Amino acid sequence: MRPQVITKSGSTGTTAWIPVDYKQSPFNIGFAVTVGAGVLTYSVEHTFDDVFDTSITPVAFTHSSVAAQTTNKDGNYAFPVRAIRLNVTAWTSGGATLTILQGQR
Repeated sequence: MRPQVITKSGSTGTTAWIPVDYKQSPFNIGFAVTVGAGVLTYSVEHTFDDVFDTSITPVAFTHSSVAAQTTNKDGNYAFPVRAIRLNVTAWTSGGATLTILQGQR
């Protein structure tokens, strides 16, 4: 999978889901969130649902170690999920960028 980068700025809310290759073995995803100049709180979320199935609303789960953060953070997923997104839960100014890297088979 090519590196995926998505930014959320200007308000609270979520980015689009970034689908990942949940069938890859080993799964191995590393990610980082960088916070630009500003004040905000964010969490990284994942889902096990098919984000391409328009008949369902994917259930979001918050990453256990990257929740309610206000500074740059990194983390990983060692076990499969179907998609990842950034959720800005409080915003005064600035933005945050999520970068996802998944190893090659």
